[in-house]
Amino acid sequence: MAQIELILLQRVEKLGQMGEVVKVKPGYARNFLLPQSKAVRATKANRERFERERVQLEAQNLKRRGEAERVAERVQGLTITLIRQASEAGALYGSVSGRDISDATTAAGLGVERNQILLEHPIKSLGISSVRVALHPEVIIDVRVNVARSTEEAEKQARGESIAAEPDETPELGPLFGQEEEAENA
Repeated sequence: MAQIELILLQRVEKLGQMGEVVKVKPGYARNFLLPQSKAVRATKANRERFERERVQLEAQNLKRRGEAERVAERVQGLTITLIRQASEAGALYGSVSGRDISDATTAAGLGVERNQILLEHPIKSLGISSVRVALHPEVIIDVRVNVARSTEEAEKQARGESIAAEPDETPELGPLFGQEEEAENA
């Protein structure tokens, strides 16, 4: 299949830096890079326009990057707690998605859009997970997500304690059916 040449307007992870001319598959260009204004087609007119505006684009990029770095310093080590229903084995009834994390980080004071959450797969079990958040294409921070059944359980997890059922909390099993008769006859 033919590939399309594009000029990147910002850094795209695993693809290239701002200003690079890259070749990508048509679907990736049509469905992701072009609609999100991350790139433009590499036509002669667009190349000339990019070279004229390059200084302005780089200045805007540096300004946004600086702001993102200041925010990253301010929220370094952010931990959010999400209360969810789960089975005794620790499997969630449902999952924690990027939208849930985005809402919780916004409530914690870090304004983050859902598309800035870099979640490779939904969180489906209790515990503490590390999630990457892209404040800027070049500034990515880690946010700890503490998923628990209650606030007390979340506090235990944060201290590093196990939330599994303690041995003395499990009910004692009585003798099996038929064994009590053997014990009496012996």
